[in-house]
Amino acid sequence: MIRAVADTNVLVSAAIKPRGEAGRVLAHWQNGEFTLLYGTALLEELIDVLNRPHLRDKYRLTPHYLHLFLGVIRIRGEKVEPTHRVTVCRDPHDDMFLDVALNGEADYVISNDNDLLVLSPFEDIQIITPSAFLRQLEHQNR
Repeated sequence: MIRAVADTNVLVSAAIKPRGEAGRVLAHWQNGEFTLLYGTALLEELIDVLNRPHLRDKYRLTPHYLHLFLGVIRIRGEKVEPTHRVTVCRDPHDDMFLDVALNGEADYVISNDNDLLVLSPFEDIQIITPSAFLRQLEHQNR
């Protein structure tokens, strides 16, 4: 089974546009096509971003919807608490995604962030965009 980490922006995009590329990535996950890995720091950042008033208001993110969205990640995702940390990203904040990927033995990090994308492959982990990940899943399912 494919193991992947989605960065915060991908998860936020999935929450606000479930029919967009990021939302389709999560739909494949919910269909059991890959394992979604997450860590405490990633989840805390996701909670913080999704609870920002301007996002909640603009996209009508109700507390109930956010509770369900985050609950699905907590329950169906695989929590990874990194024991080894990396410091390789141009933006040190992005290292947390690689920490989870490396410690969780991920195959992919899904991101649109150029600071992460330029590192691909990292320790045999492919760092790819949501659209490239969707193509990979479609190719695998043929």
